[in-house]
Amino acid sequence: MRPAFWRAATMSAAAVIATAGIALAANQYDSGATDTTIKIGNIMSYSGPASAYGVIGRVEAAYFHKINDEGGINGRKIDFISYDDGYSPPKAVEQARKLAEDDQVLLIFNSLGTPSNTAIRPYLTEKKMPQLFVASGATKWNDPKHFPWTMGWQPSYQVEAGIYARYILKQKPNAKIAVLYQNDDYGKDYLKGLKDGLGDKAKSMIVAEQGYDLSEPTVSSQMVNLQASGADVFVDIATPKFAAQSIQKAYELKWHPMFILNNVSASVGSVLKPAGLEASQGIISATYLKDSTDPEWKNSADMKEWNAFMDKYAVGYDKSDAFTLYAYSIARTMVQVLKQSGNDLTRANVMKQAANLKDFDPGLLLPGIKINTSATDFAPLRQLQLMQFKGQSWERFGPVMSGEASAQQG
Repeated sequence: MRPAFWRAATMSAAAVIATAGIALAANQYDSGATDTTIKIGNIMSYSGPASAYGVIGRVEAAYFHKINDEGGINGRKIDFISYDDGYSPPKAVEQARKLAEDDQVLLIFNSLGTPSNTAIRPYLTEKKMPQLFVASGATKWNDPKHFPWTMGWQPSYQVEAGIYARYILKQKPNAKIAVLYQNDDYGKDYLKGLKDGLGDKAKSMIVAEQGYDLSEPTVSSQMVNLQASGADVFVDIATPKFAAQSIQKAYELKWHPMFILNNVSASVGSVLKPAGLEASQGIISATYLKDSTDPEWKNSADMKEWNAFMDKYAVGYDKSDAFTLYAYSIARTMVQVLKQSGNDLTRANVMKQAANLKDFDPGLLLPGIKINTSATDFAPLRQLQLMQFKGQSWERFGPVMSGEASAQQG
């Protein structure tokens, strides 16, 4: 029996009116869609070394529950089926096949992790099944020529790392940089972006690199080695568990370089609080989403709407956890695509609509940032703003910046 653990209930209610201006075609369906239901598959790390991300799947399920309570999408309820892969690529492949062949979902939405999504992409491409809004910033997701069924969502790791590189070059042109990175596609993509951004100076400025594998219990030895390099800038390319460890260890070692932390671990609730707020002071990162701990957004309409959703549908979750805002915003993007698809719920049309988002604001994006896609551009978001952790929250500084990163071809 399929577990109903993270499934949004398909309860009957009145149909919602289709989005204004969207013409609804005669009903056309692929597997996973009917007159009453849209099946959406998801693969998430509810266990294992990246389990901190599990809240994303839970909040997405809660948001789809909200949509169902309001009548669904064009009268259809979302059946959200989410499985755990433990951040294991082989397990992800197994779960993708289960979703496609047993559950017969219409599409795979926001599955987590660069290694896992890389593993399932060939299978989904062969099946011509949308792999939408991948929960990874790897640059490779923006490659519609070779992989027309796969699309990312967040700004790419290479764009983000390039912004850090530009900041370092401006603030510390003679910096000695130490880098901790996860030894997989995710970590290497960030590292490439950093080196590309530093350009000819990369070889002289980066004085130490230490990789870690997910099977390792801690990164303590790597941090000791990085401190010993004499670096005065530390770039932390780590998922939440190891990011929290590295923050704690740097504090324990009394090592106080310019500390740059990748966005995927910039959650106050999931990383900085466990690491210790005192140990986290002064850390620099970048963001494209509003921060629920920032009083600046307290009275903004989208933050109020998010708070109301959390209070009703996601009771008990830590609102300081940035992953809850991410899940809400990306789920709203998925809903928009399905609204635009109207009654043509074929996989080809869903993909076409995903590639036809124009200045879409799902809520919670920073001012000036909008989602845009086209048939030749599968990178919905490209802009970020730097921020520094002070007190109990992030403070943004500098302009909203964009960058370009093309997919690795081949």
